[in-house]
Amino acid sequence: MRHSEGEVPVKRSRSALILKLAVLAGLAVLGISYVPQRSSKPVAFAAGPGLDGPDIELLEKQNKAFERIIQSITPGIVYIRTEQVIRADQSPLFVDPLFRQFFGDGFSQLPREQKQHALGTGVIFDSNGYIITNNHFIDHATAVEIMLNDKKMFKAKVVGTDPDTDIAVVKIDAKNLPTVSVGDSSTLHVGDTVKAFGNPFGLNFTVTRGTVSALGRSQGRIEAVQDFIQTDAAINPGNSGGALVDIRGQMVGINTAILSGNSGPGGEGGFIGIGFAIPINMATVESLIKTGKVTRGYLGVSIGTVTPELAQQFKVPDTSGALVEDVSKGGPADKAGLKAGDVIRKFDGRTVNGSDELLAMVANTNPGSPVTLDILRNGQPQAVHATLEQRPAELAYTAAARKAPAEGPLRGLAVQNITPVIRKQLELPPDVHGVVVSNVDPGSPAAQYLEPGDVILSINQQPVNSVSEFNKLATEAKGQTLLRVLHQGSAAFVVIPDEHGE
Repeated sequence: MRHSEGEVPVKRSRSALILKLAVLAGLAVLGISYVPQRSSKPVAFAAGPGLDGPDIELLEKQNKAFERIIQSITPGIVYIRTEQVIRADQSPLFVDPLFRQFFGDGFSQLPREQKQHALGTGVIFDSNGYIITNNHFIDHATAVEIMLNDKKMFKAKVVGTDPDTDIAVVKIDAKNLPTVSVGDSSTLHVGDTVKAFGNPFGLNFTVTRGTVSALGRSQGRIEAVQDFIQTDAAINPGNSGGALVDIRGQMVGINTAILSGNSGPGGEGGFIGIGFAIPINMATVESLIKTGKVTRGYLGVSIGTVTPELAQQFKVPDTSGALVEDVSKGGPADKAGLKAGDVIRKFDGRTVNGSDELLAMVANTNPGSPVTLDILRNGQPQAVHATLEQRPAELAYTAAARKAPAEGPLRGLAVQNITPVIRKQLELPPDVHGVVVSNVDPGSPAAQYLEPGDVILSINQQPVNSVSEFNKLATEAKGQTLLRVLHQGSAAFVVIPDEHGE
């Protein structure tokens, strides 16, 4: 048999042909096409010189600088593993005779204690073994283990915690440890380059790079005292307690939280470009080491957000500042003459952009410090001088949240006078005067904002001492109506638009 040029004689058995057809049919079912390759040539990567020039040299110098930062910081970053013992309640089924008859006694002997583990990060800030991390990470832990960058393992003990800022200090029995230099977070600016160090998802000693996206952020109720650095440097679960470092190789923040799309392994939140770090200036480690706790400043006011409606009512040009909703009797603010309805615009010369920012400013000022408050009272600027006191440990930072009204006048409310019996039932102080909401018509625009038991203290800044005064002022109220309401012990201002929503 002759063959044309290029052909190769091949002997094929019938069974081999059938096998090949079967394989091709299977690939077709799977949606895979088969293209036979008649020949192949050696493949090599393309050769050629890299780019050069002054601009490339500048980038190389930048990379070298970043490498220096990483090399100086990484030895001071530690991997933390915590263990917490959870007591599990035993199901009544386990002791049921019928259940035990079918499944035996083994089920009734299941362990009633379970161990949970968590992974995170810490930063060595003192060569004698002191490490800073997040409080939420080590809170309730029954055991804390530390692994250094050189893989050495240590047991750690908790030295002090500050739940308000989510900072904790732990210590290991070691000397001459590498440390991370601490910087000044007040020098940060939006747009600054920063690096986040940590152990995300257990991937030890990871470094990411980004910028400072914003300063003075507050987000939900992550912590009681919030003044976050927002960054787009990748922060993921496991980064908690890690260092946020500036271009001088100094720690300016402690990574603490992220906004998440819940995309991580096992359902944990994954990074979507928004992370938060605690400014290092908020970490009072000296007090934590010395006493195990932190003492904070106390002004003695309940504050709220200045909404556009409230700004109009109190003659404030914009929504900056913090609205004083209540003043604690006998507290620093009361002694200084601060009143409900005042809007605090500056705290000791620093601009107050919102209520969370003022809260952080007060909390981070030492008790006994004299401060000057620049306020607007009925639209008129004033300066109030106060001396902060020590914040009571049992005092909560936030009052019950009040939903902003949407529309409608004051109508559909049934109120009654405060009798001695009602005062005792509601535990109202003797100096509280007003009327108690006894019923709210479901069709009333105020139904979603007021509830039975609320005490209406004033209407349009006019005191309400009786039902007759309430009816008179409610009838006279036109357009937007301003209420001051005591809700579960906390006073708040509420603006109710007129029935047309104007």
